[in-house]
Amino acid sequence: MQNPIIVALDVPTAEQAIALAQQVAPAVGAFKIGSELFTAAGPEIVKCIRATGASVFLDLKFHDIPNTVAKSVASAVRLDVQMLTIHTSGGLAMMQAAEESAQKTAAQAGLNAPLVLGVTVLTSMESDDLTGIGVAGGVGHQVERLAQLAARAGLRGLVCSPLEAAGLRQSLPAQMQLVTPGIRTGGDAASDRRRTLSAKEALEAGANWLVIGRPIYAAPNPRVAAESILASLH
Repeated sequence: MQNPIIVALDVPTAEQAIALAQQVAPAVGAFKIGSELFTAAGPEIVKCIRATGASVFLDLKFHDIPNTVAKSVASAVRLDVQMLTIHTSGGLAMMQAAEESAQKTAAQAGLNAPLVLGVTVLTSMESDDLTGIGVAGGVGHQVERLAQLAARAGLRGLVCSPLEAAGLRQSLPAQMQLVTPGIRTGGDAASDRRRTLSAKEALEAGANWLVIGRPIYAAPNPRVAAESILASLH
């Protein structure tokens, strides 16, 4: 089995990110660079992590007009990332532009095209939150609707809550990769993510990849925490 653990480098500086990556690298499958770290450290942090041979998931959740997203994706591809995110709520044309840009830019650069992952509904949101922005029908309905739209657009992966993975597995193409954030170990403090499961439960529900942040980077010994989670999967 591939190591499905993606550690979120949700730390404020490049120095902290590199130290954390070096500490946990043998126990994980990839590293996620999100908006906090990327805004602080820029593209150089992606290059630093890639230089170690580790896979990078660039989680910037592009959401703009199709042309702008296509150009942003092209820039990410040239950084040689293995995964990146866009918001499915940007619509069909935007998602198609993102996937086409990933494939075209990768071919031109002689790289493997990264997995363009569509973010459905943020794991911090519940049905009341969706109602507040004018979306009726609840979280499950909205996730399913956006997931089907992403499949139509040709995306090969989605980001979804672990709680939605099992349902999506029943309705999406078998090759669709599911990446689940918000994984919890049971001993974590309350967080702003509400729709969560344990790592093993998420895999059993159909997830391919597990994004794990606080349970690893906030642990007294991040390497031990990562190894413990990996051991729990077998």
